[in-house]
Amino acid sequence: MSEYHYSHPSALREFLNSQSAAGLVLIATAAVALVIANSPLGPGYEALLHAYFGPLSVMHWINDGLMALFFLLVGLEIKREMLDGQLSTWSRRILPGIAALGGMAVPALFYIAFNMGATARGWAIPAATDIAFALGVISLLGSRVPASLRIFLAALAIIDDLGAVIIIAFFYTANLSLIDLAGAAVVVALLFTLNRRGVRRLLPYLLLGALLWLLVLRSGIHATLAGVILALTIPLDVTRSQSDCDATSPLHRLEHALHVPVGFLIVPLFALANAGVPFLNLPAEALASPVTLGVASGLLLGKPVGVFGLSYLAVRLGLADAPAHASRLQMFGVALLCGIGFTMSLFIALLAFPASPLLVAEAKIGILAGSLASGLLGYAVLRFAESERLKPARQGS
Repeated sequence: MSEYHYSHPSALREFLNSQSAAGLVLIATAAVALVIANSPLGPGYEALLHAYFGPLSVMHWINDGLMALFFLLVGLEIKREMLDGQLSTWSRRILPGIAALGGMAVPALFYIAFNMGATARGWAIPAATDIAFALGVISLLGSRVPASLRIFLAALAIIDDLGAVIIIAFFYTANLSLIDLAGAAVVVALLFTLNRRGVRRLLPYLLLGALLWLLVLRSGIHATLAGVILALTIPLDVTRSQSDCDATSPLHRLEHALHVPVGFLIVPLFALANAGVPFLNLPAEALASPVTLGVASGLLLGKPVGVFGLSYLAVRLGLADAPAHASRLQMFGVALLCGIGFTMSLFIALLAFPASPLLVAEAKIGILAGSLASGLLGYAVLRFAESERLKPARQGS
């Protein structure tokens, strides 16, 4: 099999740098939210989040409105990588795909081990990896981490995001409105018609996308999924040269326009609105509740077991090549970083327990504790691990 590589290193470097910087901003914003929630400003903070502007509260405008743009960016990245990037061939999808599958399934099993009753609904909370956070940590290590591992982590997180989107669509939907779903289907058909007819202006797509968001919001499916659906209809011309494609492709233009506002405004706002846990007001047993332990153990233990375990088996069985110049210990360090499940995990927690602020708070504690421990341990392992080629059991052709 061919060596694990990427065809556009300059574009990848720009992507990783922007994601890393956004991850550091996200870390700072989450810390600010925790301080505010446990200070005298806490009640005012909560009152502001639940104040209504029009039909939705500030919290809902952030979580259902602005986060639709986050999911739009996620969808654009998935489509680009699947058609014209690191995930464009099956040989490139195998290792991160297997790792992502393990990284979603095993944490869910850890969670279920603590939650067999009504709280089992939160099984998907520890199943997601926060790419901005993880790359923010890995950026602090500089050249100590082989570039192949950064690529592996980015590809894994993108597949992980796709899995999270599918989970949200199938497992976390409310009662459905058939009329609004029918309207949404008509809008989606119009979007694909624009694509098939070669319309390359973004404005018609964005206007129809706004209508799609409204219909999906009213339908009972979570409104943010409208962003992913819209992304799938945005044209990407993969027949042009890379430079021409970057300059003219509607998908590349929109993705480039969204990176800064999503990474440095929308996701930090989401963290500011959702990461604040008032520890001082919670009962002591919340720190060791089944939800807290299930989420924390899923992220801290389930993620590295799933990601590293299945990756190692895939390499040993000759199903895929290991990332170049990466030792087993470095692979394990990256698997630990996959336990940073901040943004998507918080999002799923809100969907899993919409009627129970206490369960949401317990899930947040587990997310914060598991993510923090995973980040620190992953950093420590990668800080002291040495690069060494991980040999597969047998060489493929």
